[in-house]
Amino acid sequence: MTDPGELLQQTIDRFWESVPPTWNRIRTNVRGIASERFGVTVEQFHILRHIRKGVASVSELAEAKGTSRPAISQAVDVLAGKGLVSRRQDAADRRIVRLELTEEGSGLLSAIFRENRAWMAEKLSVLTPEQMTQIIAALDALKSAFDDRSSDFSR
Repeated sequence: MTDPGELLQQTIDRFWESVPPTWNRIRTNVRGIASERFGVTVEQFHILRHIRKGVASVSELAEAKGTSRPAISQAVDVLAGKGLVSRRQDAADRRIVRLELTEEGSGLLSAIFRENRAWMAEKLSVLTPEQMTQIIAALDALKSAFDDRSSDFSR
């Protein structure tokens, strides 16, 4: 029987050997698709993602990205010039300008994510159904272990 402390250390080691390198490969693929196929920089891609998630103003984007408002404003200007983002004054407070993805911007993000999912499906297709089931269960357990709302899962 494996010592629980040793098993915990092996789990931590395997996490660091597996998760960050896998995530980095996925991110690299998304970035490549965005820049090479769609002419969108990594920064522009992230701004589009944030807008899709509901971050609707330059101030909110700057806060979410930890970047200055002028830098975000300039990036939004470029995205608006490409027809990917539109600006709309808030009806209740005309000082607030809301950002929205245009149909083209939304389509571009969907295409990037679709291509990345196809790439991931190709990579994962070598796994057996049993392996995929095990990975799903392991990922669910990992998510639960790090979920701040969960009870103390580490015991």
